[in-house]
Amino acid sequence: MNKKLLAALFVSTALLASACGDDEEEENVDVEGCEHLQEGPATPVTATLTGTPPPVSNDHRRYDITLVDGTGGKTGSVSFAAAEATDYVIFTGADVAVTVKNAGGATVEIEESTKSSTQCTDIKGRHVVPLTVGTHTLTFGPTTAASVSVVIEEAAHGDHDHEE
Repeated sequence: MNKKLLAALFVSTALLASACGDDEEEENVDVEGCEHLQEGPATPVTATLTGTPPPVSNDHRRYDITLVDGTGGKTGSVSFAAAEATDYVIFTGADVAVTVKNAGGATVEIEESTKSSTQCTDIKGRHVVPLTVGTHTLTFGPTTAASVSVVIEEAAHGDHDHEE
């Protein structure tokens, strides 16, 4: 009887630990995004209004995107090639509108969008977007901001080692 009770205790502890792990991963992606927004490394990019947008990636970098003059203010697009079909979090260092389109030009619905994070005050935009494998276009603005810093992470990223 004691062995069954002990086994049940181990199983329930494992279930609780895995449930808590999910919350920790959610927090870690914000910590990771914040770290790269604050510390980089940084890559400068100039967004475009027409033609092929310059690429950005989810490679543990901050992309400092210079926006250009467009209708209604500063705006511009970059491209992001999703290597995996999953949810991605697009962190921005400025409160700026974000639109995502797939390779066919259809708008991808942003599942969750907030202007802050409890993990970091430098996060001014946090957008969770389900992406398929392929190249997507991210458009920022219109805004009065001349630039926006962007970090992209997989939503279920969790802890990892990263190259710098």
